[in-house]
Amino acid sequence: MKNLALMLFVISLIGGTFTSCSKKEIEKVKTLHLYVSTQVKGMDPIFADDRYSSNEVGRVYEGLLEYHYLMRPYTLVPNLAEKLPEVSKDGLTYTFSIKKGVLFHDDKCFPNGTGRELIAEDFVYSLKRLADPKLQSSGWWILDGKIKGLNEWREKNTGKPSVDYAEEVEGLKALDRYNLQFKLTRPYPQFLYALAMSFAFAVPREAVEHYGPAFLNHPVGTGAFILPEFKQTNKIVYVKNTKFRNKTYPTDASDELKNLLEDAGKPLPLVDKIEVEIVIESQPAWLNFQKGNSDYMGVPKDNFASAIQGNTLSDDLKAKGIELIVEPSLDVTYVAFNHDSELFKNKKLRQAMYLAQDIVKQNELFYNNTGLPAESIVPPGISGHIKMYKNPFRGPDLEKAKKLLAEAGYPEGKGLPEITYDCPSSTVSRQIGEHFKQEMAKVGINIKVVQNPWPELQSKVQKRTIMTYGMAWGADYPDAENFLQLLYGPNRSPGPNGSGYNNPEFNQLYKSSSMMQDSPERTALYEKMYRIAAEDVPMMYGVHRQSYVVKHGWLRNYISTDFEVGQAQYLNVDQEKKKSLIGKL
Repeated sequence: MKNLALMLFVISLIGGTFTSCSKKEIEKVKTLHLYVSTQVKGMDPIFADDRYSSNEVGRVYEGLLEYHYLMRPYTLVPNLAEKLPEVSKDGLTYTFSIKKGVLFHDDKCFPNGTGRELIAEDFVYSLKRLADPKLQSSGWWILDGKIKGLNEWREKNTGKPSVDYAEEVEGLKALDRYNLQFKLTRPYPQFLYALAMSFAFAVPREAVEHYGPAFLNHPVGTGAFILPEFKQTNKIVYVKNTKFRNKTYPTDASDELKNLLEDAGKPLPLVDKIEVEIVIESQPAWLNFQKGNSDYMGVPKDNFASAIQGNTLSDDLKAKGIELIVEPSLDVTYVAFNHDSELFKNKKLRQAMYLAQDIVKQNELFYNNTGLPAESIVPPGISGHIKMYKNPFRGPDLEKAKKLLAEAGYPEGKGLPEITYDCPSSTVSRQIGEHFKQEMAKVGINIKVVQNPWPELQSKVQKRTIMTYGMAWGADYPDAENFLQLLYGPNRSPGPNGSGYNNPEFNQLYKSSSMMQDSPERTALYEKMYRIAAEDVPMMYGVHRQSYVVKHGWLRNYISTDFEVGQAQYLNVDQEKKKSLIGKL
């Protein structure tokens, strides 16, 4: 998604300071204190296409399925579904039973302000919203071409003044109040993963119609937490849903996570309140974390050397009861080209630029040498990544870069127009952009760095009014297809293919593999696409990152995960331990 698009670096957009926490007094209300480094676009699931928005949406809304919190490898389990679906022998029909008695949050959109029961028809409505041609959801790609009749419904309604939600779609039906059926156009092995994404979460029609365009700011879900109204301020405050269904903390776990079963069987959520602070830069966030005003955070680049020594936490931080969690991430950072531009249809130019880029140096400067330099688009840990592969165009090789630049028609950069590089608005983003500019200047390529607020950068990418841009992609689900889709031609934006790359050979391989179950044959196709994605240089790859997270000793049940949506309901705060540790900060 992850998620849809994920940023290349920690960014921030609007100011904020943490509310001071008294070291003598601990809040009587059990509160989870979090921070986010960027503005959240809104609270409508069909537009939650980045890590930040989807995490906030996941506190309020829910889907049919979720990932088991304590199982690795990642395993899908029922959430609003009563059980995993019944699947027909041909793999085309999925039938779900919906849990009974699940209530939407109380809200004035309902009669008497009382939330009604969730029913199967709510998923039919919510997924039609995802397909609605008037809304142009950036998550449409998860269903595009996959459900019988849904594309035809979308096309039929494109030219109409209003969209007809009452019209039946063959492959998307509520069989009765609690049973939901999907019929697919073809086998789609990732279908269940798609249903666990925030794009597919259930919304009530009453709220959408009552609030109209303002629905973005008035979330009404079934989730563990309630947000009465979303405002673009420096703080988002959620309260516990006191009518949350009978959902409990897991009682089973993978062997390596059995130490997180202290709250096994307890009703969720485990805290009464969540306060999410929006902070401009990483340094204020780091200082406030050390004061105990947030419960966990990633270690900032500029503090890494003092906080992490020999891949372990410094003695000073350990003495304060702070703990370190290190996990590899399913992600890749990259600089993308706009393939709508005639300039970047020149493959030798793309290859020359990649050869001029020093990823090892970037890893040292911006990731504290914790990342794994990427050779292509698929990260380690999933089928499709080729472990020993070396990309022939990954730099730095300035002589070869200059040679290819001349073959591209721009000897020493002569005749090449200035190339803009767009990135988010933060100090680290600017530093990375300036370093990229310096690297390209060594071979005669002139770069102009343009910083943007995150929503504006996303808008530019989706409209492809951009030359090159820095981003990252974190897994929406644990399958190489989720990364390869970034280069599939028909997925061009507003789908996930923001660069507009369109290679017929790659497209055919992707289309064939997307209908195959996990197998050596599918892995072979993934690996062919991996090589094309490397050698055709549709984008310049950076690193596959690792997650370095520090947390206070009073925070229970935290685990680093590639799929954070819904995580807050499992977290707990040990009030007594906080009293003893807060004085050490």
